Amino acid sequence: MSGDSSYGSFNWRGFLRRWQEEWMPRPEGEADGGPRSVVLGRDGAGEAAIVAAEERLGRRLPPSYREFLAVSDGWFVDQTAGVYRLGGVAEIDWFGDPYDMTSVYEGFLDDEPSREAVLLAGMWRRALRLETDSDASYALLDPGDRDEDGEWALYVYQGWSGEFPDRYPSFRAYMEAMYRHFHATRAERSDFVNATTREQDGRVERARSLALRGRYEEAVPLLEEAAGFGRPHSAVLLNQIRHFLAPGHSRGYGSLVADARYLPEVLPVEAVGPAQEQWRAGGDEHWLGMMAARGAGREAAEAVLGEVRDGTYRYAPAGAWGRAVGEAREAARWGACDAAWRVLRDALARWEQPGPLLIVPLGLLADPVLGPLVTAERGREVLATPRAGHTGPAPQAVSALDPPGLAWLAEPARFPRSLGGGYRCVWVEGVEPARLPGLIGEDGAVLSGPVRPFDAARAARRPHEREDEGVELWEDRAVVAAGRAEGAWAFAFDGYGLHHMSHLFRSPVTDASAAGRAVVVWCEPGSASAGGRPDAFHLSVAEGGEERYAFTLWGSEVERSGAIPDALDPDRLFRPGDSGNEGHRRALDALHGELGLSLPRFALTEGRLPTFTTRSWTRAPREGEGFAYLAFGRVRR
Repeated sequence: MSGDSSYGSFNWRGFLRRWQEEWMPRPEGEADGGPRSVVLGRDGAGEAAIVAAEERLGRRLPPSYREFLAVSDGWFVDQTAGVYRLGGVAEIDWFGDPYDMTSVYEGFLDDEPSREAVLLAGMWRRALRLETDSDASYALLDPGDRDEDGEWALYVYQGWSGEFPDRYPSFRAYMEAMYRHFHATRAERSDFVNATTREQDGRVERARSLALRGRYEEAVPLLEEAAGFGRPHSAVLLNQIRHFLAPGHSRGYGSLVADARYLPEVLPVEAVGPAQEQWRAGGDEHWLGMMAARGAGREAAEAVLGEVRDGTYRYAPAGAWGRAVGEAREAARWGACDAAWRVLRDALARWEQPGPLLIVPLGLLADPVLGPLVTAERGREVLATPRAGHTGPAPQAVSALDPPGLAWLAEPARFPRSLGGGYRCVWVEGVEPARLPGLIGEDGAVLSGPVRPFDAARAARRPHEREDEGVELWEDRAVVAAGRAEGAWAFAFDGYGLHHMSHLFRSPVTDASAAGRAVVVWCEPGSASAGGRPDAFHLSVAEGGEERYAFTLWGSEVERSGAIPDALDPDRLFRPGDSGNEGHRRALDALHGELGLSLPRFALTEGRLPTFTTRSWTRAPREGEGFAYLAFGRVRR
């Protein structure tokens, strides 16, 4: 390499000199002109040689590649990079697609292919081949894929991989990526220390401090660059931020599980994927072996995996933060998710690091009750909050997720997992949710641990599967989620099963009212098909074991009893000219205004709640009455 000037806006000479020096540092005291055992580059090609190559090829070369050649006429990339050596002006030539890759990639094009797919399919016959030594890999510059600065995209294709080629927007971008690769493959060597490693390690430390001060957006690009260089701890810190930005996507934390300080927070989070059966090949054994290889004890890993899988894991940090976690869990386990989040948010500043490499309360994400509260928006709120003794401005509080009242039940997508779109609910005033199984539960009913209500309903056995337990085929025993609503109401809600109101319907309202005022609502949308079921809506209110009033709407017919308040009169709520669910919405607004009823949407749709099985919502058929029970199964041939 010769000369000292920079070319364009990028200093190729300084960049390549640094790469050479870091590859093979000169012994202390050796003059710059001394010999090297590995020389990465060559003297630059003169302008006349570059022009001659362009005339031979019939194209002017892209700017960054041209500038590179003027400084070094070729380069040894790395023995681990696939492409070992890039040729100079006398060696580069058109690829010519000797293996007819064009036909292969044209076969991938659909009727409306993307611009990127079309460019890639045409690249093989027009690309310029740069490498002269490789492991069956090719470095191809594509003149047909160029940007506004005249740069050609560079594709690296590993012929043995069977994968699509990697694309870089320019030759310069490729060389910078290879320089990072050179660093990453040497990052764990204790003797690999130079100005670049010191600079990148400084970025990691600055990013760590910024993240703890709530300035995570500034920390991310610092960590991304350092991670590209393979610097220690950069990926672990970056993954913690990314995990809270996208809480539903698991991340890896490497050997942090081997450190007793971090294991209680990291291991449960690592176990979430296999606990949810996201691991396929090898199953639990694969994950347990991986944790053991990283330094976690097998027994500890097995125990944590079992707790996460069966929902008994509890995030239990120490100190003031730990006390807030306990208080928040008690609120969230009965459905008060917004209140639980306020407790966590107010205490977050008092979270303490178990060690310098943990910058967020990671274990929170694995808690079956509290983890679902961390939405992407709330994850950003956590990251923007100064913590662990650091100071800074507090972020604006995230809006509550639970709307007031019941009107949200009339929204079309209220229960994405629901079958049929109906729901039924029992409210009891002045009691704790733990008393509900004793009021309306089947014999021996107890509250389960917190689970997704949908999962509990889907796992419940149907009457034909419970005949040996004294369950009659006509019975309709609901699996309900229990919790607290606004005011003094406890609720038992079923919005996940496929049950239809029938002439055998028996409201559980009188049983529920033995301990206080009780309300039952059952809403079932009708079927639009000819001869299908009409819309149905039932309301009953009781107190002291006696029904006070009730009505049941069947299409345009209404059955009523007792002194129904004007605000809840079905004639006022459901009107002949209604379209869609206008009457349903009016009824829900009236129930909220007249009785103060509400339900926590987030807990019922995304959270975890205790569940139990109720007594039957249908009565036994009387003489002359009939019923039908249909069960469908899959027949294997």
